[in-house]
Amino acid sequence: MDIQKPIAPYLVEKGNIVRLIIFTALFALVFINIYSPFGADKWFNLTKLQFFTYSSIVILTGVLVVVISRIIMYHVCKKRTINLIHFLVWIGAEILFMASFYALFQKFVLKDSRIFTDLVKISARNTALVLLLPYSISWLYLSWRDKKEKIDRMEEITSISGSPKEMIPFFDDKSVLKFSVKKENLLYLESTENYINICYLNNGKISRYMLRDTMKKMEEKFAGTEIIRCHRSYMVNFDKVKVIRKEKDGLKLDFDNPQITDIPVSRTYVDNVMETFSKYSRL
Repeated sequence: MDIQKPIAPYLVEKGNIVRLIIFTALFALVFINIYSPFGADKWFNLTKLQFFTYSSIVILTGVLVVVISRIIMYHVCKKRTINLIHFLVWIGAEILFMASFYALFQKFVLKDSRIFTDLVKISARNTALVLLLPYSISWLYLSWRDKKEKIDRMEEITSISGSPKEMIPFFDDKSVLKFSVKKENLLYLESTENYINICYLNNGKISRYMLRDTMKKMEEKFAGTEIIRCHRSYMVNFDKVKVIRKEKDGLKLDFDNPQITDIPVSRTYVDNVMETFSKYSRL
């Protein structure tokens, strides 16, 4: 597993974040009250109804940590890329914060006489068990659904064009087919907030089509192809790049077309561009 690899875009989609939070809350509520990990129902002299009431309040309040965390993650991912290692550390922080909340609840609300650090350790074990199970299930489900959607998309475009190798399909953020273009006519993609401008040749002239989607999804869609990301706001069809120029402010990609301005290469994607260039040079 490459921990430096960016996380899959479906992990930070708004709808999937909402599903994760709801599933986690329900899972924790049912799991705690049925399984009672580490004998939680025996820690205090509570009736079943009291235990259910306390655990429901604590769990639903504790889930606010996840809610706040995922809202922050959603907005951070709009501005920068989160790698797998960052994502795992983020989950670890969620467990720690939630465990601290539970420990404080036990100490000051339920008047637990144990040392606070011991309570944090116990709460961390319980929280990790309660969170990591639904997180793992959700991750597997979302990964499966993402792969299924990609297969369905390819089947759909095959039935439309009859030749998927020649046409590149573009779907919006609702997975609806909106636009198709021949690979040889695609020039570059440019992001504008939550939209993608598809720049392509149409009867020898530069045309553009605006699609509601994100650059992260485009990068995942074209992973392993010659359509590569070179900048936070740009992806280029490397087949159409004629010149790579090094200037004072960095690398520039030239399409040898006066209608197209030079495309910048940011430092983050220099290695990606040079690796692609090296691969093409050996062909």
